[in-house]
Amino acid sequence: MALRLIEMVCPEPKRLEVEQLVQAHQPLGLWHDQFLDGQVLVRILLPAEQAESVLDDLESNYAGMEGFRILLIPVQAAIPRPDYTEEPAKEAPFEGAPKHLPTRISRHELYADISASAKLTRVYIAMILLSTMVAAIGMWRDNLAVVIGAMVIAPLLGPNMAFAFASTLGDGKLARSAAKTNLAGVAFSLGVSIAIGIMLSLGPSPIGPGIHVLAQRSEVCLADVALALAAGSAGALAFTTGISTALVGVMVAVALLPPLVAFGLTLGAARWGMALSAGLLFATNLVCVNLAAVTTFLFQGIHPRTWWKADKARKASRNALIIWVSLLLTLVALIILAQHWLRTAPGP
Repeated sequence: MALRLIEMVCPEPKRLEVEQLVQAHQPLGLWHDQFLDGQVLVRILLPAEQAESVLDDLESNYAGMEGFRILLIPVQAAIPRPDYTEEPAKEAPFEGAPKHLPTRISRHELYADISASAKLTRVYIAMILLSTMVAAIGMWRDNLAVVIGAMVIAPLLGPNMAFAFASTLGDGKLARSAAKTNLAGVAFSLGVSIAIGIMLSLGPSPIGPGIHVLAQRSEVCLADVALALAAGSAGALAFTTGISTALVGVMVAVALLPPLVAFGLTLGAARWGMALSAGLLFATNLVCVNLAAVTTFLFQGIHPRTWWKADKARKASRNALIIWVSLLLTLVALIILAQHWLRTAPGP
């Protein structure tokens, strides 16, 4: 059982009121410390699944209070071990919200984790550069182990999960930040791989269908849709359950980085047929990852705190699902046409 400790600073006259509100959630522990300046630190120990409802209640009632501050702290262990019993369902804060405790970490914790991974930083660009170079060299040398190494360091999970999360909450600011970071990473990786493809095409071992690892990433079929959907769903679940995202990030990178690099290499080498398939594979995987992530976040009961924001979020989620599904259907049609064209087209 994952535990969280909520610490809230409030004036002494508000302490009893805060504790009564928290007691309604039946926390595992509730304490307070008196400060010299008339302030009180209230500590609340509870399961991670209950943190969101407690935080929402505290924010709704005390957000306008002077000096309002809440800290949410993960708890590694508690001694003695808390005696946890299942809580009865609470009334949903608005129509359409889940009427049970979510089996995930709080929306507030999710936002902090995901928004940090959506920022465009020098480290992000450096990791994109390194992973692209490693993947390109691995494909050129037909070395699958090197390509896997590139997927380990590729930072592609964060921006895609952040964009899906922002679509679920209707958060335009986070969506713009995530989209900018994602587009920058894709553009930078594509540019680097095209340049490498041009250079390699001038050497004694040019890019071509004889490279087995590259050829695999330049083939697209409907089975790839299932792989990308699974990767996107796993990425969203990793964030919402608070487990390590390292291995799940590799799974998302499997779906995104190799076909993107293959697309750039084959474009640079003027292998148009291979480039078409690799580009379709990357676009399909990108759409599937985001579609699956949005669906998973919705299934996990991600929603804003207030009903008016929830209405905006529902519209944003609906629009996102319509756009991603429409793009996926279009790409599936293009995959079928491309497969037919490649079967009937003359050799390269």
